[in-house]
Formats: sequence, C-alpha cells, structure tokens
Amino acid sequence: MRSSRLVALLLRLQGSGTATATELAEALEVSTRTIYRDIAALQVAGVPLWTEPGRNGGIRLLDGWRTRLDGLTGQEAAALALAGVPAAADDLGLSTVLVAAQQKVLSTLPVELRDHAGRIRQRFHLDAPGWFHQNEPVPRLATVASAVWDEQPLRIRYRMRERVVERRIDPLGLVLKAGTWYLAAAVDAQVRTYRVGRVVSAEPVDGVVQRPSGFDLATWWASSSADFDARFRVFSCRLRVSPWALRRLPHVVGAEAGRAAVDAAGPPDDDGWRVLEVDTESLQVAADQLTALGAGVEVIAPPALRAALARVGAEMAARNA
Repeated sequence: MRSSRLVALLLRLQGSGTATATELAEALEVSTRTIYRDIAALQVAGVPLWTEPGRNGGIRLLDGWRTRLDGLTGQEAAALALAGVPAAADDLGLSTVLVAAQQKVLSTLPVELRDHAGRIRQRFHLDAPGWFHQNEPVPRLATVASAVWDEQPLRIRYRMRERVVERRIDPLGLVLKAGTWYLAAAVDAQVRTYRVGRVVSAEPVDGVVQRPSGFDLATWWASSSADFDARFRVFSCRLRVSPWALRRLPHVVGAEAGRAAVDAAGPPDDDGWRVLEVDTESLQVAADQLTALGAGVEVIAPPALRAALARVGAEMAARNA
C-alpha cells in the first residue's frame, strides 16, 4: 500500500541522508514519477524534504528531522497516502483523519523547525485535478470504499446509458482518474470497470470477495486503460506536420496517441516538416482535432479527411474574410 511505501521512503531518507529519485525508485520497486508524487504528498503533509539539482544532488530531509511514525493509526496512514490529493481524502471521508495525521507528522519536528514546516504549507499547495474539471457526485463512494477495504461483495444497480442494470460484484479496488472515481470489480470471474458516479445503489451481500490470482490494481488499470483507448482509436490517418504542429499534436489528439505518433514520425524534410500516422476515433473526430493545428498540418491520407479539412478551411476563410 502507498502508506507503507511513504513510511519506507521516509525511513530510507532518514538513514541515508540523501538519495536520488532513481535510487529510491529501484529500492521501492516503483517508477521515478511515483517517487516524485510521493515526495509531493509528504511535503503537503508537512515533512521537510526537498530536491537538490546537480551532480551531487538528490532528495534529502532537513538536517535534524526525525520521524516517529509508529504513532500513526491505520486510518491516519491511509489518509497520509492521500495527502497529495485532498479531494480524494474528502470523498472517502478521511479529511478529518488526514488533518490528524498531518498534525502527528508535524509534532515529530524539532521545535525550531515547526515554524519552517508551517511556512512551507502556507506557501506551497498541490492541487491534483486539472482546470475546468467539475467533480462528479459520488453518493455511493463511501459504501463502495468500505466494501473494497473489507473485501465484502456488493449488489449494485448501475446506470448504463438509458437503462439501469443489477449486478453482484466482488469489489477489488478504487481508482481516481482526473477527478473521476472508478471501481475495479470481478463479475463472473472477469474484472470490469464501473464508474462510481453511475452506481445508483449499493448493498453488501453475504460472502467474501474472491480476488483473481495475481491481481494487481495498478498493473490492471494501466493495461485496461490502454486497451480501452485502443478499442476506440480505429481511424488511422497519415499526416505531414510542421515543427510547431508536431509539438502541439499530443495536446490535440491526446497525450498517449500524440506521443506515439511523434516517436514514430519520419525524418524532417528541408522545411522541418515530418510525416507521421495518427489513430483517432473517427473521421469526424480527426477533422475536429486536426483543425486546431491550422496551416501546420497537411493530410496525406485518407482522401476523405483531406477533403473534410479543406472544407473547414474554406468555410473559415469565407466566414472571416
């Protein structure tokens, strides 16, 4: 669990003084990106650590600081794991527990350093969700989260487009993606994804959750997300893009699809333009997205997409003449 990893990270830094993100990632068997997220969460919780650039730099704790995390309760440790995402702690009903955990961490500081930690918290704040995002109401989240934690099967009523279906599920884990909660659950020996905001009702039922052998939530989510994205990207197009459009492409067609296209792009021509292939959901989606690249994109194939962009360009020119 993340709470255990945070404690392990703290104790390792306390013992070594300084370590690079790569060293910590290897020791804890996670990615360097995960290490930086954990560092940010600990900083928000009041732990005085920072990164130093340069050849002899790394991640270090403030000299003289020592942790006494054995005083944390299980709930407080879980809340500390969500310290970098306050909205998640609030959704799960752990906001008060989070404050208590942060106070315990703060109390471990030497007296002369407590004011320093307070100033850090007053000056730096991590807000994980992006702009223009409205949190989805999740009235059943507490029930679902309890079932996940207690390994308790649920009978749910779930809204699917225009109808509501009933399912008996084995809850396996919760994922917070861009401010939206998703539930991984086993149904008839298959792991499926449910959007928690669409759960109309949820009631515990007798029995014990049967976890699939070797199931790992993070690994499954990464694979499931990639499969979901691939199923929808069934329309391929071949483009010639300018250097400016190449930089903008991941923002226009999606980060993963854009990066994959850029990585596989051909060499630049005399003008710096490059030829690449992009997968999107449909011709209409491709036309809508590529319009944002303006004159920086030329469609090589298919002809229908080239004609669609030409039509949009002509209409824009006439409208704004």
